[in-house]
Amino acid sequence: MDVTGAYRESRDQLLGLRGEHARAVTEFRWPELGDRFNWAIDWFDAIARGNDSPALVIVEEDGSELRRSFADMAAASDRLAAWLSDRGVRRGDPVVLMLGNQVELWESMLAIMKLGAVIVPTTTAVGPAELTDRIARSGAAHVIANPEDTGKFAEVPGDYGRISVGPADGWADLREAASLPASPVDHPGTAPGDPLLYYFTSGTTSRPKLVEHTQISYPVGHLSTMYFLGLKPGDVHLNISSPGWAKHAWSCFFAPWIAEATILVVNYRRFDPAMLLGRLREQEVTTFCAPPTVWRMLINSDLGERPGTLREVIGAGEPLNPEVIDQVQRAWGLTLRDGFGQTETSAQVANTPGSEVRPGSMGRALPGVPVVLVDPATGRPVEGTGEGEICLDLAQNPLSLMTGYRDDSERNDAAMADGYYHTGDVATIDSDGYITYVGRTDDVFKASDYKISPFELESVLIEHPAVAEAAVVPAPDPVRLAVPKAYIALAPGHEADETTAFEILRYAREHLAPYQRVRRVEFFELPKTISGKIRRVELRAREEDEGTQPTEWRDDQFPDLKG
Repeated sequence: MDVTGAYRESRDQLLGLRGEHARAVTEFRWPELGDRFNWAIDWFDAIARGNDSPALVIVEEDGSELRRSFADMAAASDRLAAWLSDRGVRRGDPVVLMLGNQVELWESMLAIMKLGAVIVPTTTAVGPAELTDRIARSGAAHVIANPEDTGKFAEVPGDYGRISVGPADGWADLREAASLPASPVDHPGTAPGDPLLYYFTSGTTSRPKLVEHTQISYPVGHLSTMYFLGLKPGDVHLNISSPGWAKHAWSCFFAPWIAEATILVVNYRRFDPAMLLGRLREQEVTTFCAPPTVWRMLINSDLGERPGTLREVIGAGEPLNPEVIDQVQRAWGLTLRDGFGQTETSAQVANTPGSEVRPGSMGRALPGVPVVLVDPATGRPVEGTGEGEICLDLAQNPLSLMTGYRDDSERNDAAMADGYYHTGDVATIDSDGYITYVGRTDDVFKASDYKISPFELESVLIEHPAVAEAAVVPAPDPVRLAVPKAYIALAPGHEADETTAFEILRYAREHLAPYQRVRRVEFFELPKTISGKIRRVELRAREEDEGTQPTEWRDDQFPDLKG
């Protein structure tokens, strides 16, 4: 069997096991791909040639649309690959790709892949300092950017090719490729272990790490993500994500096209819940994935009636609070499912279609992914039920795992220590294999000798109508050593005053165990990475350095809350 046939057989096996999670875990096998594989040629081109079904639909804020079929994308990426080759892009060259949600992003990813070069996805939000670091650490040979971003590179050193999507002084214009004939690209001869992607992590706790993925770790590994999302051929899949981050490649590139589904992109400058809900209906979306922040904004704006074609709703990017799941279920009659994965891997754990969803749990290990919980005290896997760090068993050769962190042996050795890939995330597992997130190893703390999971407390706090977002960190305390403090971003219509603070503290007191009690609140603009994740490390440092804040309220200020 050729590699395309082997890939399709594994894909179809998962499609046929939809709703049968246990069987999928037992029976699924990754495809045998031999010593040569290139996803853009061996899979995408194979399904795209002569295929007029929509592959990509981009809807702009004014309602205008761009539509491209699978055949269109194959031909456009052939032309672009030839044009890039003429400008010196070679197999193994790292290419910084800094574009928004525009058709050239998808064309460029396919074209770079077809040449055997390495994609370095980069968000347009970065500035010259970050670009200097990224170009130096990735060894970038070429850069592709929009004209409005080319100025950021004026002071970024390096001998790299400069390519712009449109005219820019001193930069080659990528749009010239459209005038070339479309001829299929020769296979670059890439081996499964050759590099394909260099990803910079979002840096929630430290300097961003540089993750290396291979020709198979994402292109093949995301078969597990397809199964998690519940995608089928002919689906219309909408994922809310920004280019430059791994989740965009998960759900706006690999997983939908593995399933032969349509990728729908909805562009906007300012998030408008009503507009987004309207697009779900107009575009007949079947599967919809968004981060919990977006789900909370949709709920606060009124979900309305369920869009008629919608079959699957998914939360990803951060842990999903049970209250959000309940509200979507009540409004739409659909179970909002979440899962767990990292830039370093594909999806690892998830609530899959047709499976029982247990409140608070992010599901079970996905097919083909050797997830174990490792007890940090013993260094051994948890037997039966218990708590431990989410890890992948390296003895089982996890296909979807990164090669490692480039040029960072210390971090790499720590991540791969003792025969496991260590995610740095703590969870519990029950007797049926359901895994419940506790928190990052760096975020979990002790108060009065009790272990506190910030996520568990935050899930309760956001149930209060005044709370839009919450981040819980330890605050120094002379008696208890540390107490839980909540930094709160308020929902519209609520004031950052003593009354609101009292109501939130009282709500937490009534809905949490005594040892979990939130004893301080502060209304504060939560610091975030450019990918939108809360930087709790900044909040912890603030507590250690600055002490009591003028906008902080403590439970001992309120007689009814003392004790």
